Parts: sequence; C-alpha cells; structure tokens
Amino acid sequence: MRVVIDTNVFVSSLFGGNPRKIIDSWKEGTITICLSKDTLDEYVEVLHRVGLDKREIEELLSVFGRGFNSLFTTRTPKIFAVRTDAADNKFIECAVALKAEVIITGDQALRELKEYMDIKIRTPAQFLRE
Repeated sequence: MRVVIDTNVFVSSLFGGNPRKIIDSWKEGTITICLSKDTLDEYVEVLHRVGLDKREIEELLSVFGRGFNSLFTTRTPKIFAVRTDAADNKFIECAVALKAEVIITGDQALRELKEYMDIKIRTPAQFLRE
C-alpha cells in the first residue's frame, strides 16, 4: 500500500505510539512511503529542528535514496485543496503524483478534507484500525 506520511507523524514516531507503528510498518515493508522533494525537505528541516544530528538525518536520507520501501517523485501537480494552511498541499500533491492510497497525518487542516481524489486522509489511529 502506498502512503504519504505527514511530517508530524514522522517526528512523533520518535516518541512511540501509533506513529511508531506506522514507521515500523514501513520498515517491515507492509507499506510503501511516497516522497517528493518538498515533503523530504520538510522532513529534514523539522528533524534537524527537533534535535536529530546530521549523521542521523544523512542515514535516513540514505535509506530513502536506496529506495527502501519508498517511491520518489520530482514532479508534482500544483493543488490548492488545503486553504487554511497552504504548506500542507505538498502532501496531497505527492499523493496524487505517486498514486498513494492514504495520507497519514495528525494535522487538522488536512484531516478536515477526509479524502481527496479517492485518497483517504487518516490519523495514525484510523489508519491502523482500517
């Protein structure tokens, strides 16, 4: 299953709980993470801000670069579905470009959409339940 993981879920996975279970699913190969330049840039920026050192971030980028249970696109459509926080549109753009089935997020502005072009938008708990 192809999924886009919002940055807040990725960062929250460092602390355990449902977000960690999502990342474990990716590591186990039961889900494929979809990435774009914009989503990856945000991961790096936020992970650096929360205290991951340069080596840890480079290891993560190396895993993505090897294509470990991941897909990457350099071209995404411009979508303006999230009006209250335009920066969140990058996750929808990535999902559309790579034909993801689900966007996993804790972000309220994204969650309010519930679905976009048959792409489900779910919290980590909702995703794990389904």
